[in-house]
Amino acid sequence: MKENIQQLLEQTVDILKQEAILPQDATPRIQVDRTKDKSHGDFATNLALMTAKPAGKNPRELAQLICQHLPDSSVIAKTEIAGPGFINFFVADNALTDQLEAAYQDANLSISKVEKSQTIVVDYSAPNLAKEMHVGHLRSAIIGDSVVRTLEFLGHKVIRQNHVGDWGTQFGMLLTYMERLQQQDGEISMELHNLEQFYRAAKKCFDEDESFSTRARELVVKLQSGDAQCKALWQQFIDISLSHCQDTYDRLGVSLTREDVMAESAYNDMLAGVVDSLTEQGLLVENDGAKCVFLDQFKGKNDEPLPIIIQKTGGGFLYATTDMAATRYRNDVLNADRVLYFVDARQSLHFQQIFALAKKANFAREEMSLEHMAFGTVMGEDGKPFKTRSGEVAKLADLLTEAQQRAFDLVKSKNPDMDSALLKEIGDVVGISAVKYADLSKARTSDYTFSFDSMLSFEGNTAPYILYAYTRVSSVFAKAGVDANNLQGQFSLDTEQEKALGTKLMQFSDAVNNVASKGLPHVMCTYLFELAGTFSSFYEACPILVGEDEAVKQSRLKLAALTAKTLKQGLSLLGIDTLERM
Repeated sequence: MKENIQQLLEQTVDILKQEAILPQDATPRIQVDRTKDKSHGDFATNLALMTAKPAGKNPRELAQLICQHLPDSSVIAKTEIAGPGFINFFVADNALTDQLEAAYQDANLSISKVEKSQTIVVDYSAPNLAKEMHVGHLRSAIIGDSVVRTLEFLGHKVIRQNHVGDWGTQFGMLLTYMERLQQQDGEISMELHNLEQFYRAAKKCFDEDESFSTRARELVVKLQSGDAQCKALWQQFIDISLSHCQDTYDRLGVSLTREDVMAESAYNDMLAGVVDSLTEQGLLVENDGAKCVFLDQFKGKNDEPLPIIIQKTGGGFLYATTDMAATRYRNDVLNADRVLYFVDARQSLHFQQIFALAKKANFAREEMSLEHMAFGTVMGEDGKPFKTRSGEVAKLADLLTEAQQRAFDLVKSKNPDMDSALLKEIGDVVGISAVKYADLSKARTSDYTFSFDSMLSFEGNTAPYILYAYTRVSSVFAKAGVDANNLQGQFSLDTEQEKALGTKLMQFSDAVNNVASKGLPHVMCTYLFELAGTFSSFYEACPILVGEDEAVKQSRLKLAALTAKTLKQGLSLLGIDTLERM
């Protein structure tokens, strides 16, 4: 509906240009918003206010001309001019029912594919392979994955990139520990079963044994120089570490695979070229032995310029060097139109500098969009970054196990006679969904508090509430013994609750496009929560299976079926599975 009105306004602008009411070079950004007060119509635009000055007219006068030149459409029942020049649109009743029917008949719920598909690189998850994934890795993985799913749903070509940390000084420490285990005939694969313990043991040796730390530094140099034996040992560590990550992705329902890994080490051979290119362009300067770039727009305290360090004293490279190489690769090889980086907000300055330098050095085309999708921190209920009771950073695998057990206990308490295998199946889905939804439902840029009690509640904007709403709709069709995908009859919206549900169903497209354009999955969560609540009001006020009027029954069944399809599709875009019963 919103897209239809935008298209009508685009046509109107062209007509006004032809009649010299608007200048030929006018390129207004046409914005159409849903009204909060239905007495003001269904949609509104400020187009007249935006174009009054170039047209040389009073906004209300121009609004009148826009309404007069608006092409005829069965979608619009009438228009009204409000305030200083807003135009309100009232949608025809049959337009809403026609759209509901189209959505019911279409596998994609009438969500339009993009006219021009973009190649979009999404950089997300990116754990450090020196340790197991912890709660701090949760947000990047699931927020990024939700946006990836949404972009693909709209028809974009999405390239997943898992920029895992598998290079650097700490790997010399780990390789030295592996080397000692080999010398002692230790079973490395068993030792690596618990990466956290392995890392702590290696770090202890590094801190306490000078010969160990010296050997660690030697192995870093050998690794970076391509020593075959050293690289084989490193590869063994990486393979086991990545298998830990993949287990977690599979449990979380995150769509990353081993093929999506584009690790720091993948850019190692490109780093010297980054230095050479920046040098040739006169951008690199030496500062205290390090090679840096200074950009005028980045200043520190006392207006001192902030460096972008590309190469350390002694020749070592940094994150900035690797990120510059990655940007160049995504521009030159992947031909990206857009690159999204799901990395926490503490790295904001780093990415501002990288993006600015990449454009200045022609590592990224001017039209290529580089976007840091920053996110906040997972906090504990004590208001500090989330940790276990022992004060350690919580392993993500352990949190997921606890969530599934708590969900199992909760579902069992409500269904004591349910088969244990079914209880486990439901508990597993509810537990994982609760953790994911609790995160996704919060604004990406904000911190949020990790609380099992809150996320497993059946009240409020939680996964159990949304999943239960879906099962409630499914039970209608189980009770009726009819196929939700093969209903007859027409949509009719005679009651206030039917109109409200029909209107809310047609807002799904807005939520999808918002997630795709702004990387904000909480918008989808809010929409699904509101849809579930609107259906609940409809369900209580409008009996579906009782009553003598078969036409009304069929219409209400179709509203229920479309609600179920929309809830399921929306949850799928969030990477959350549905259940037929709870």
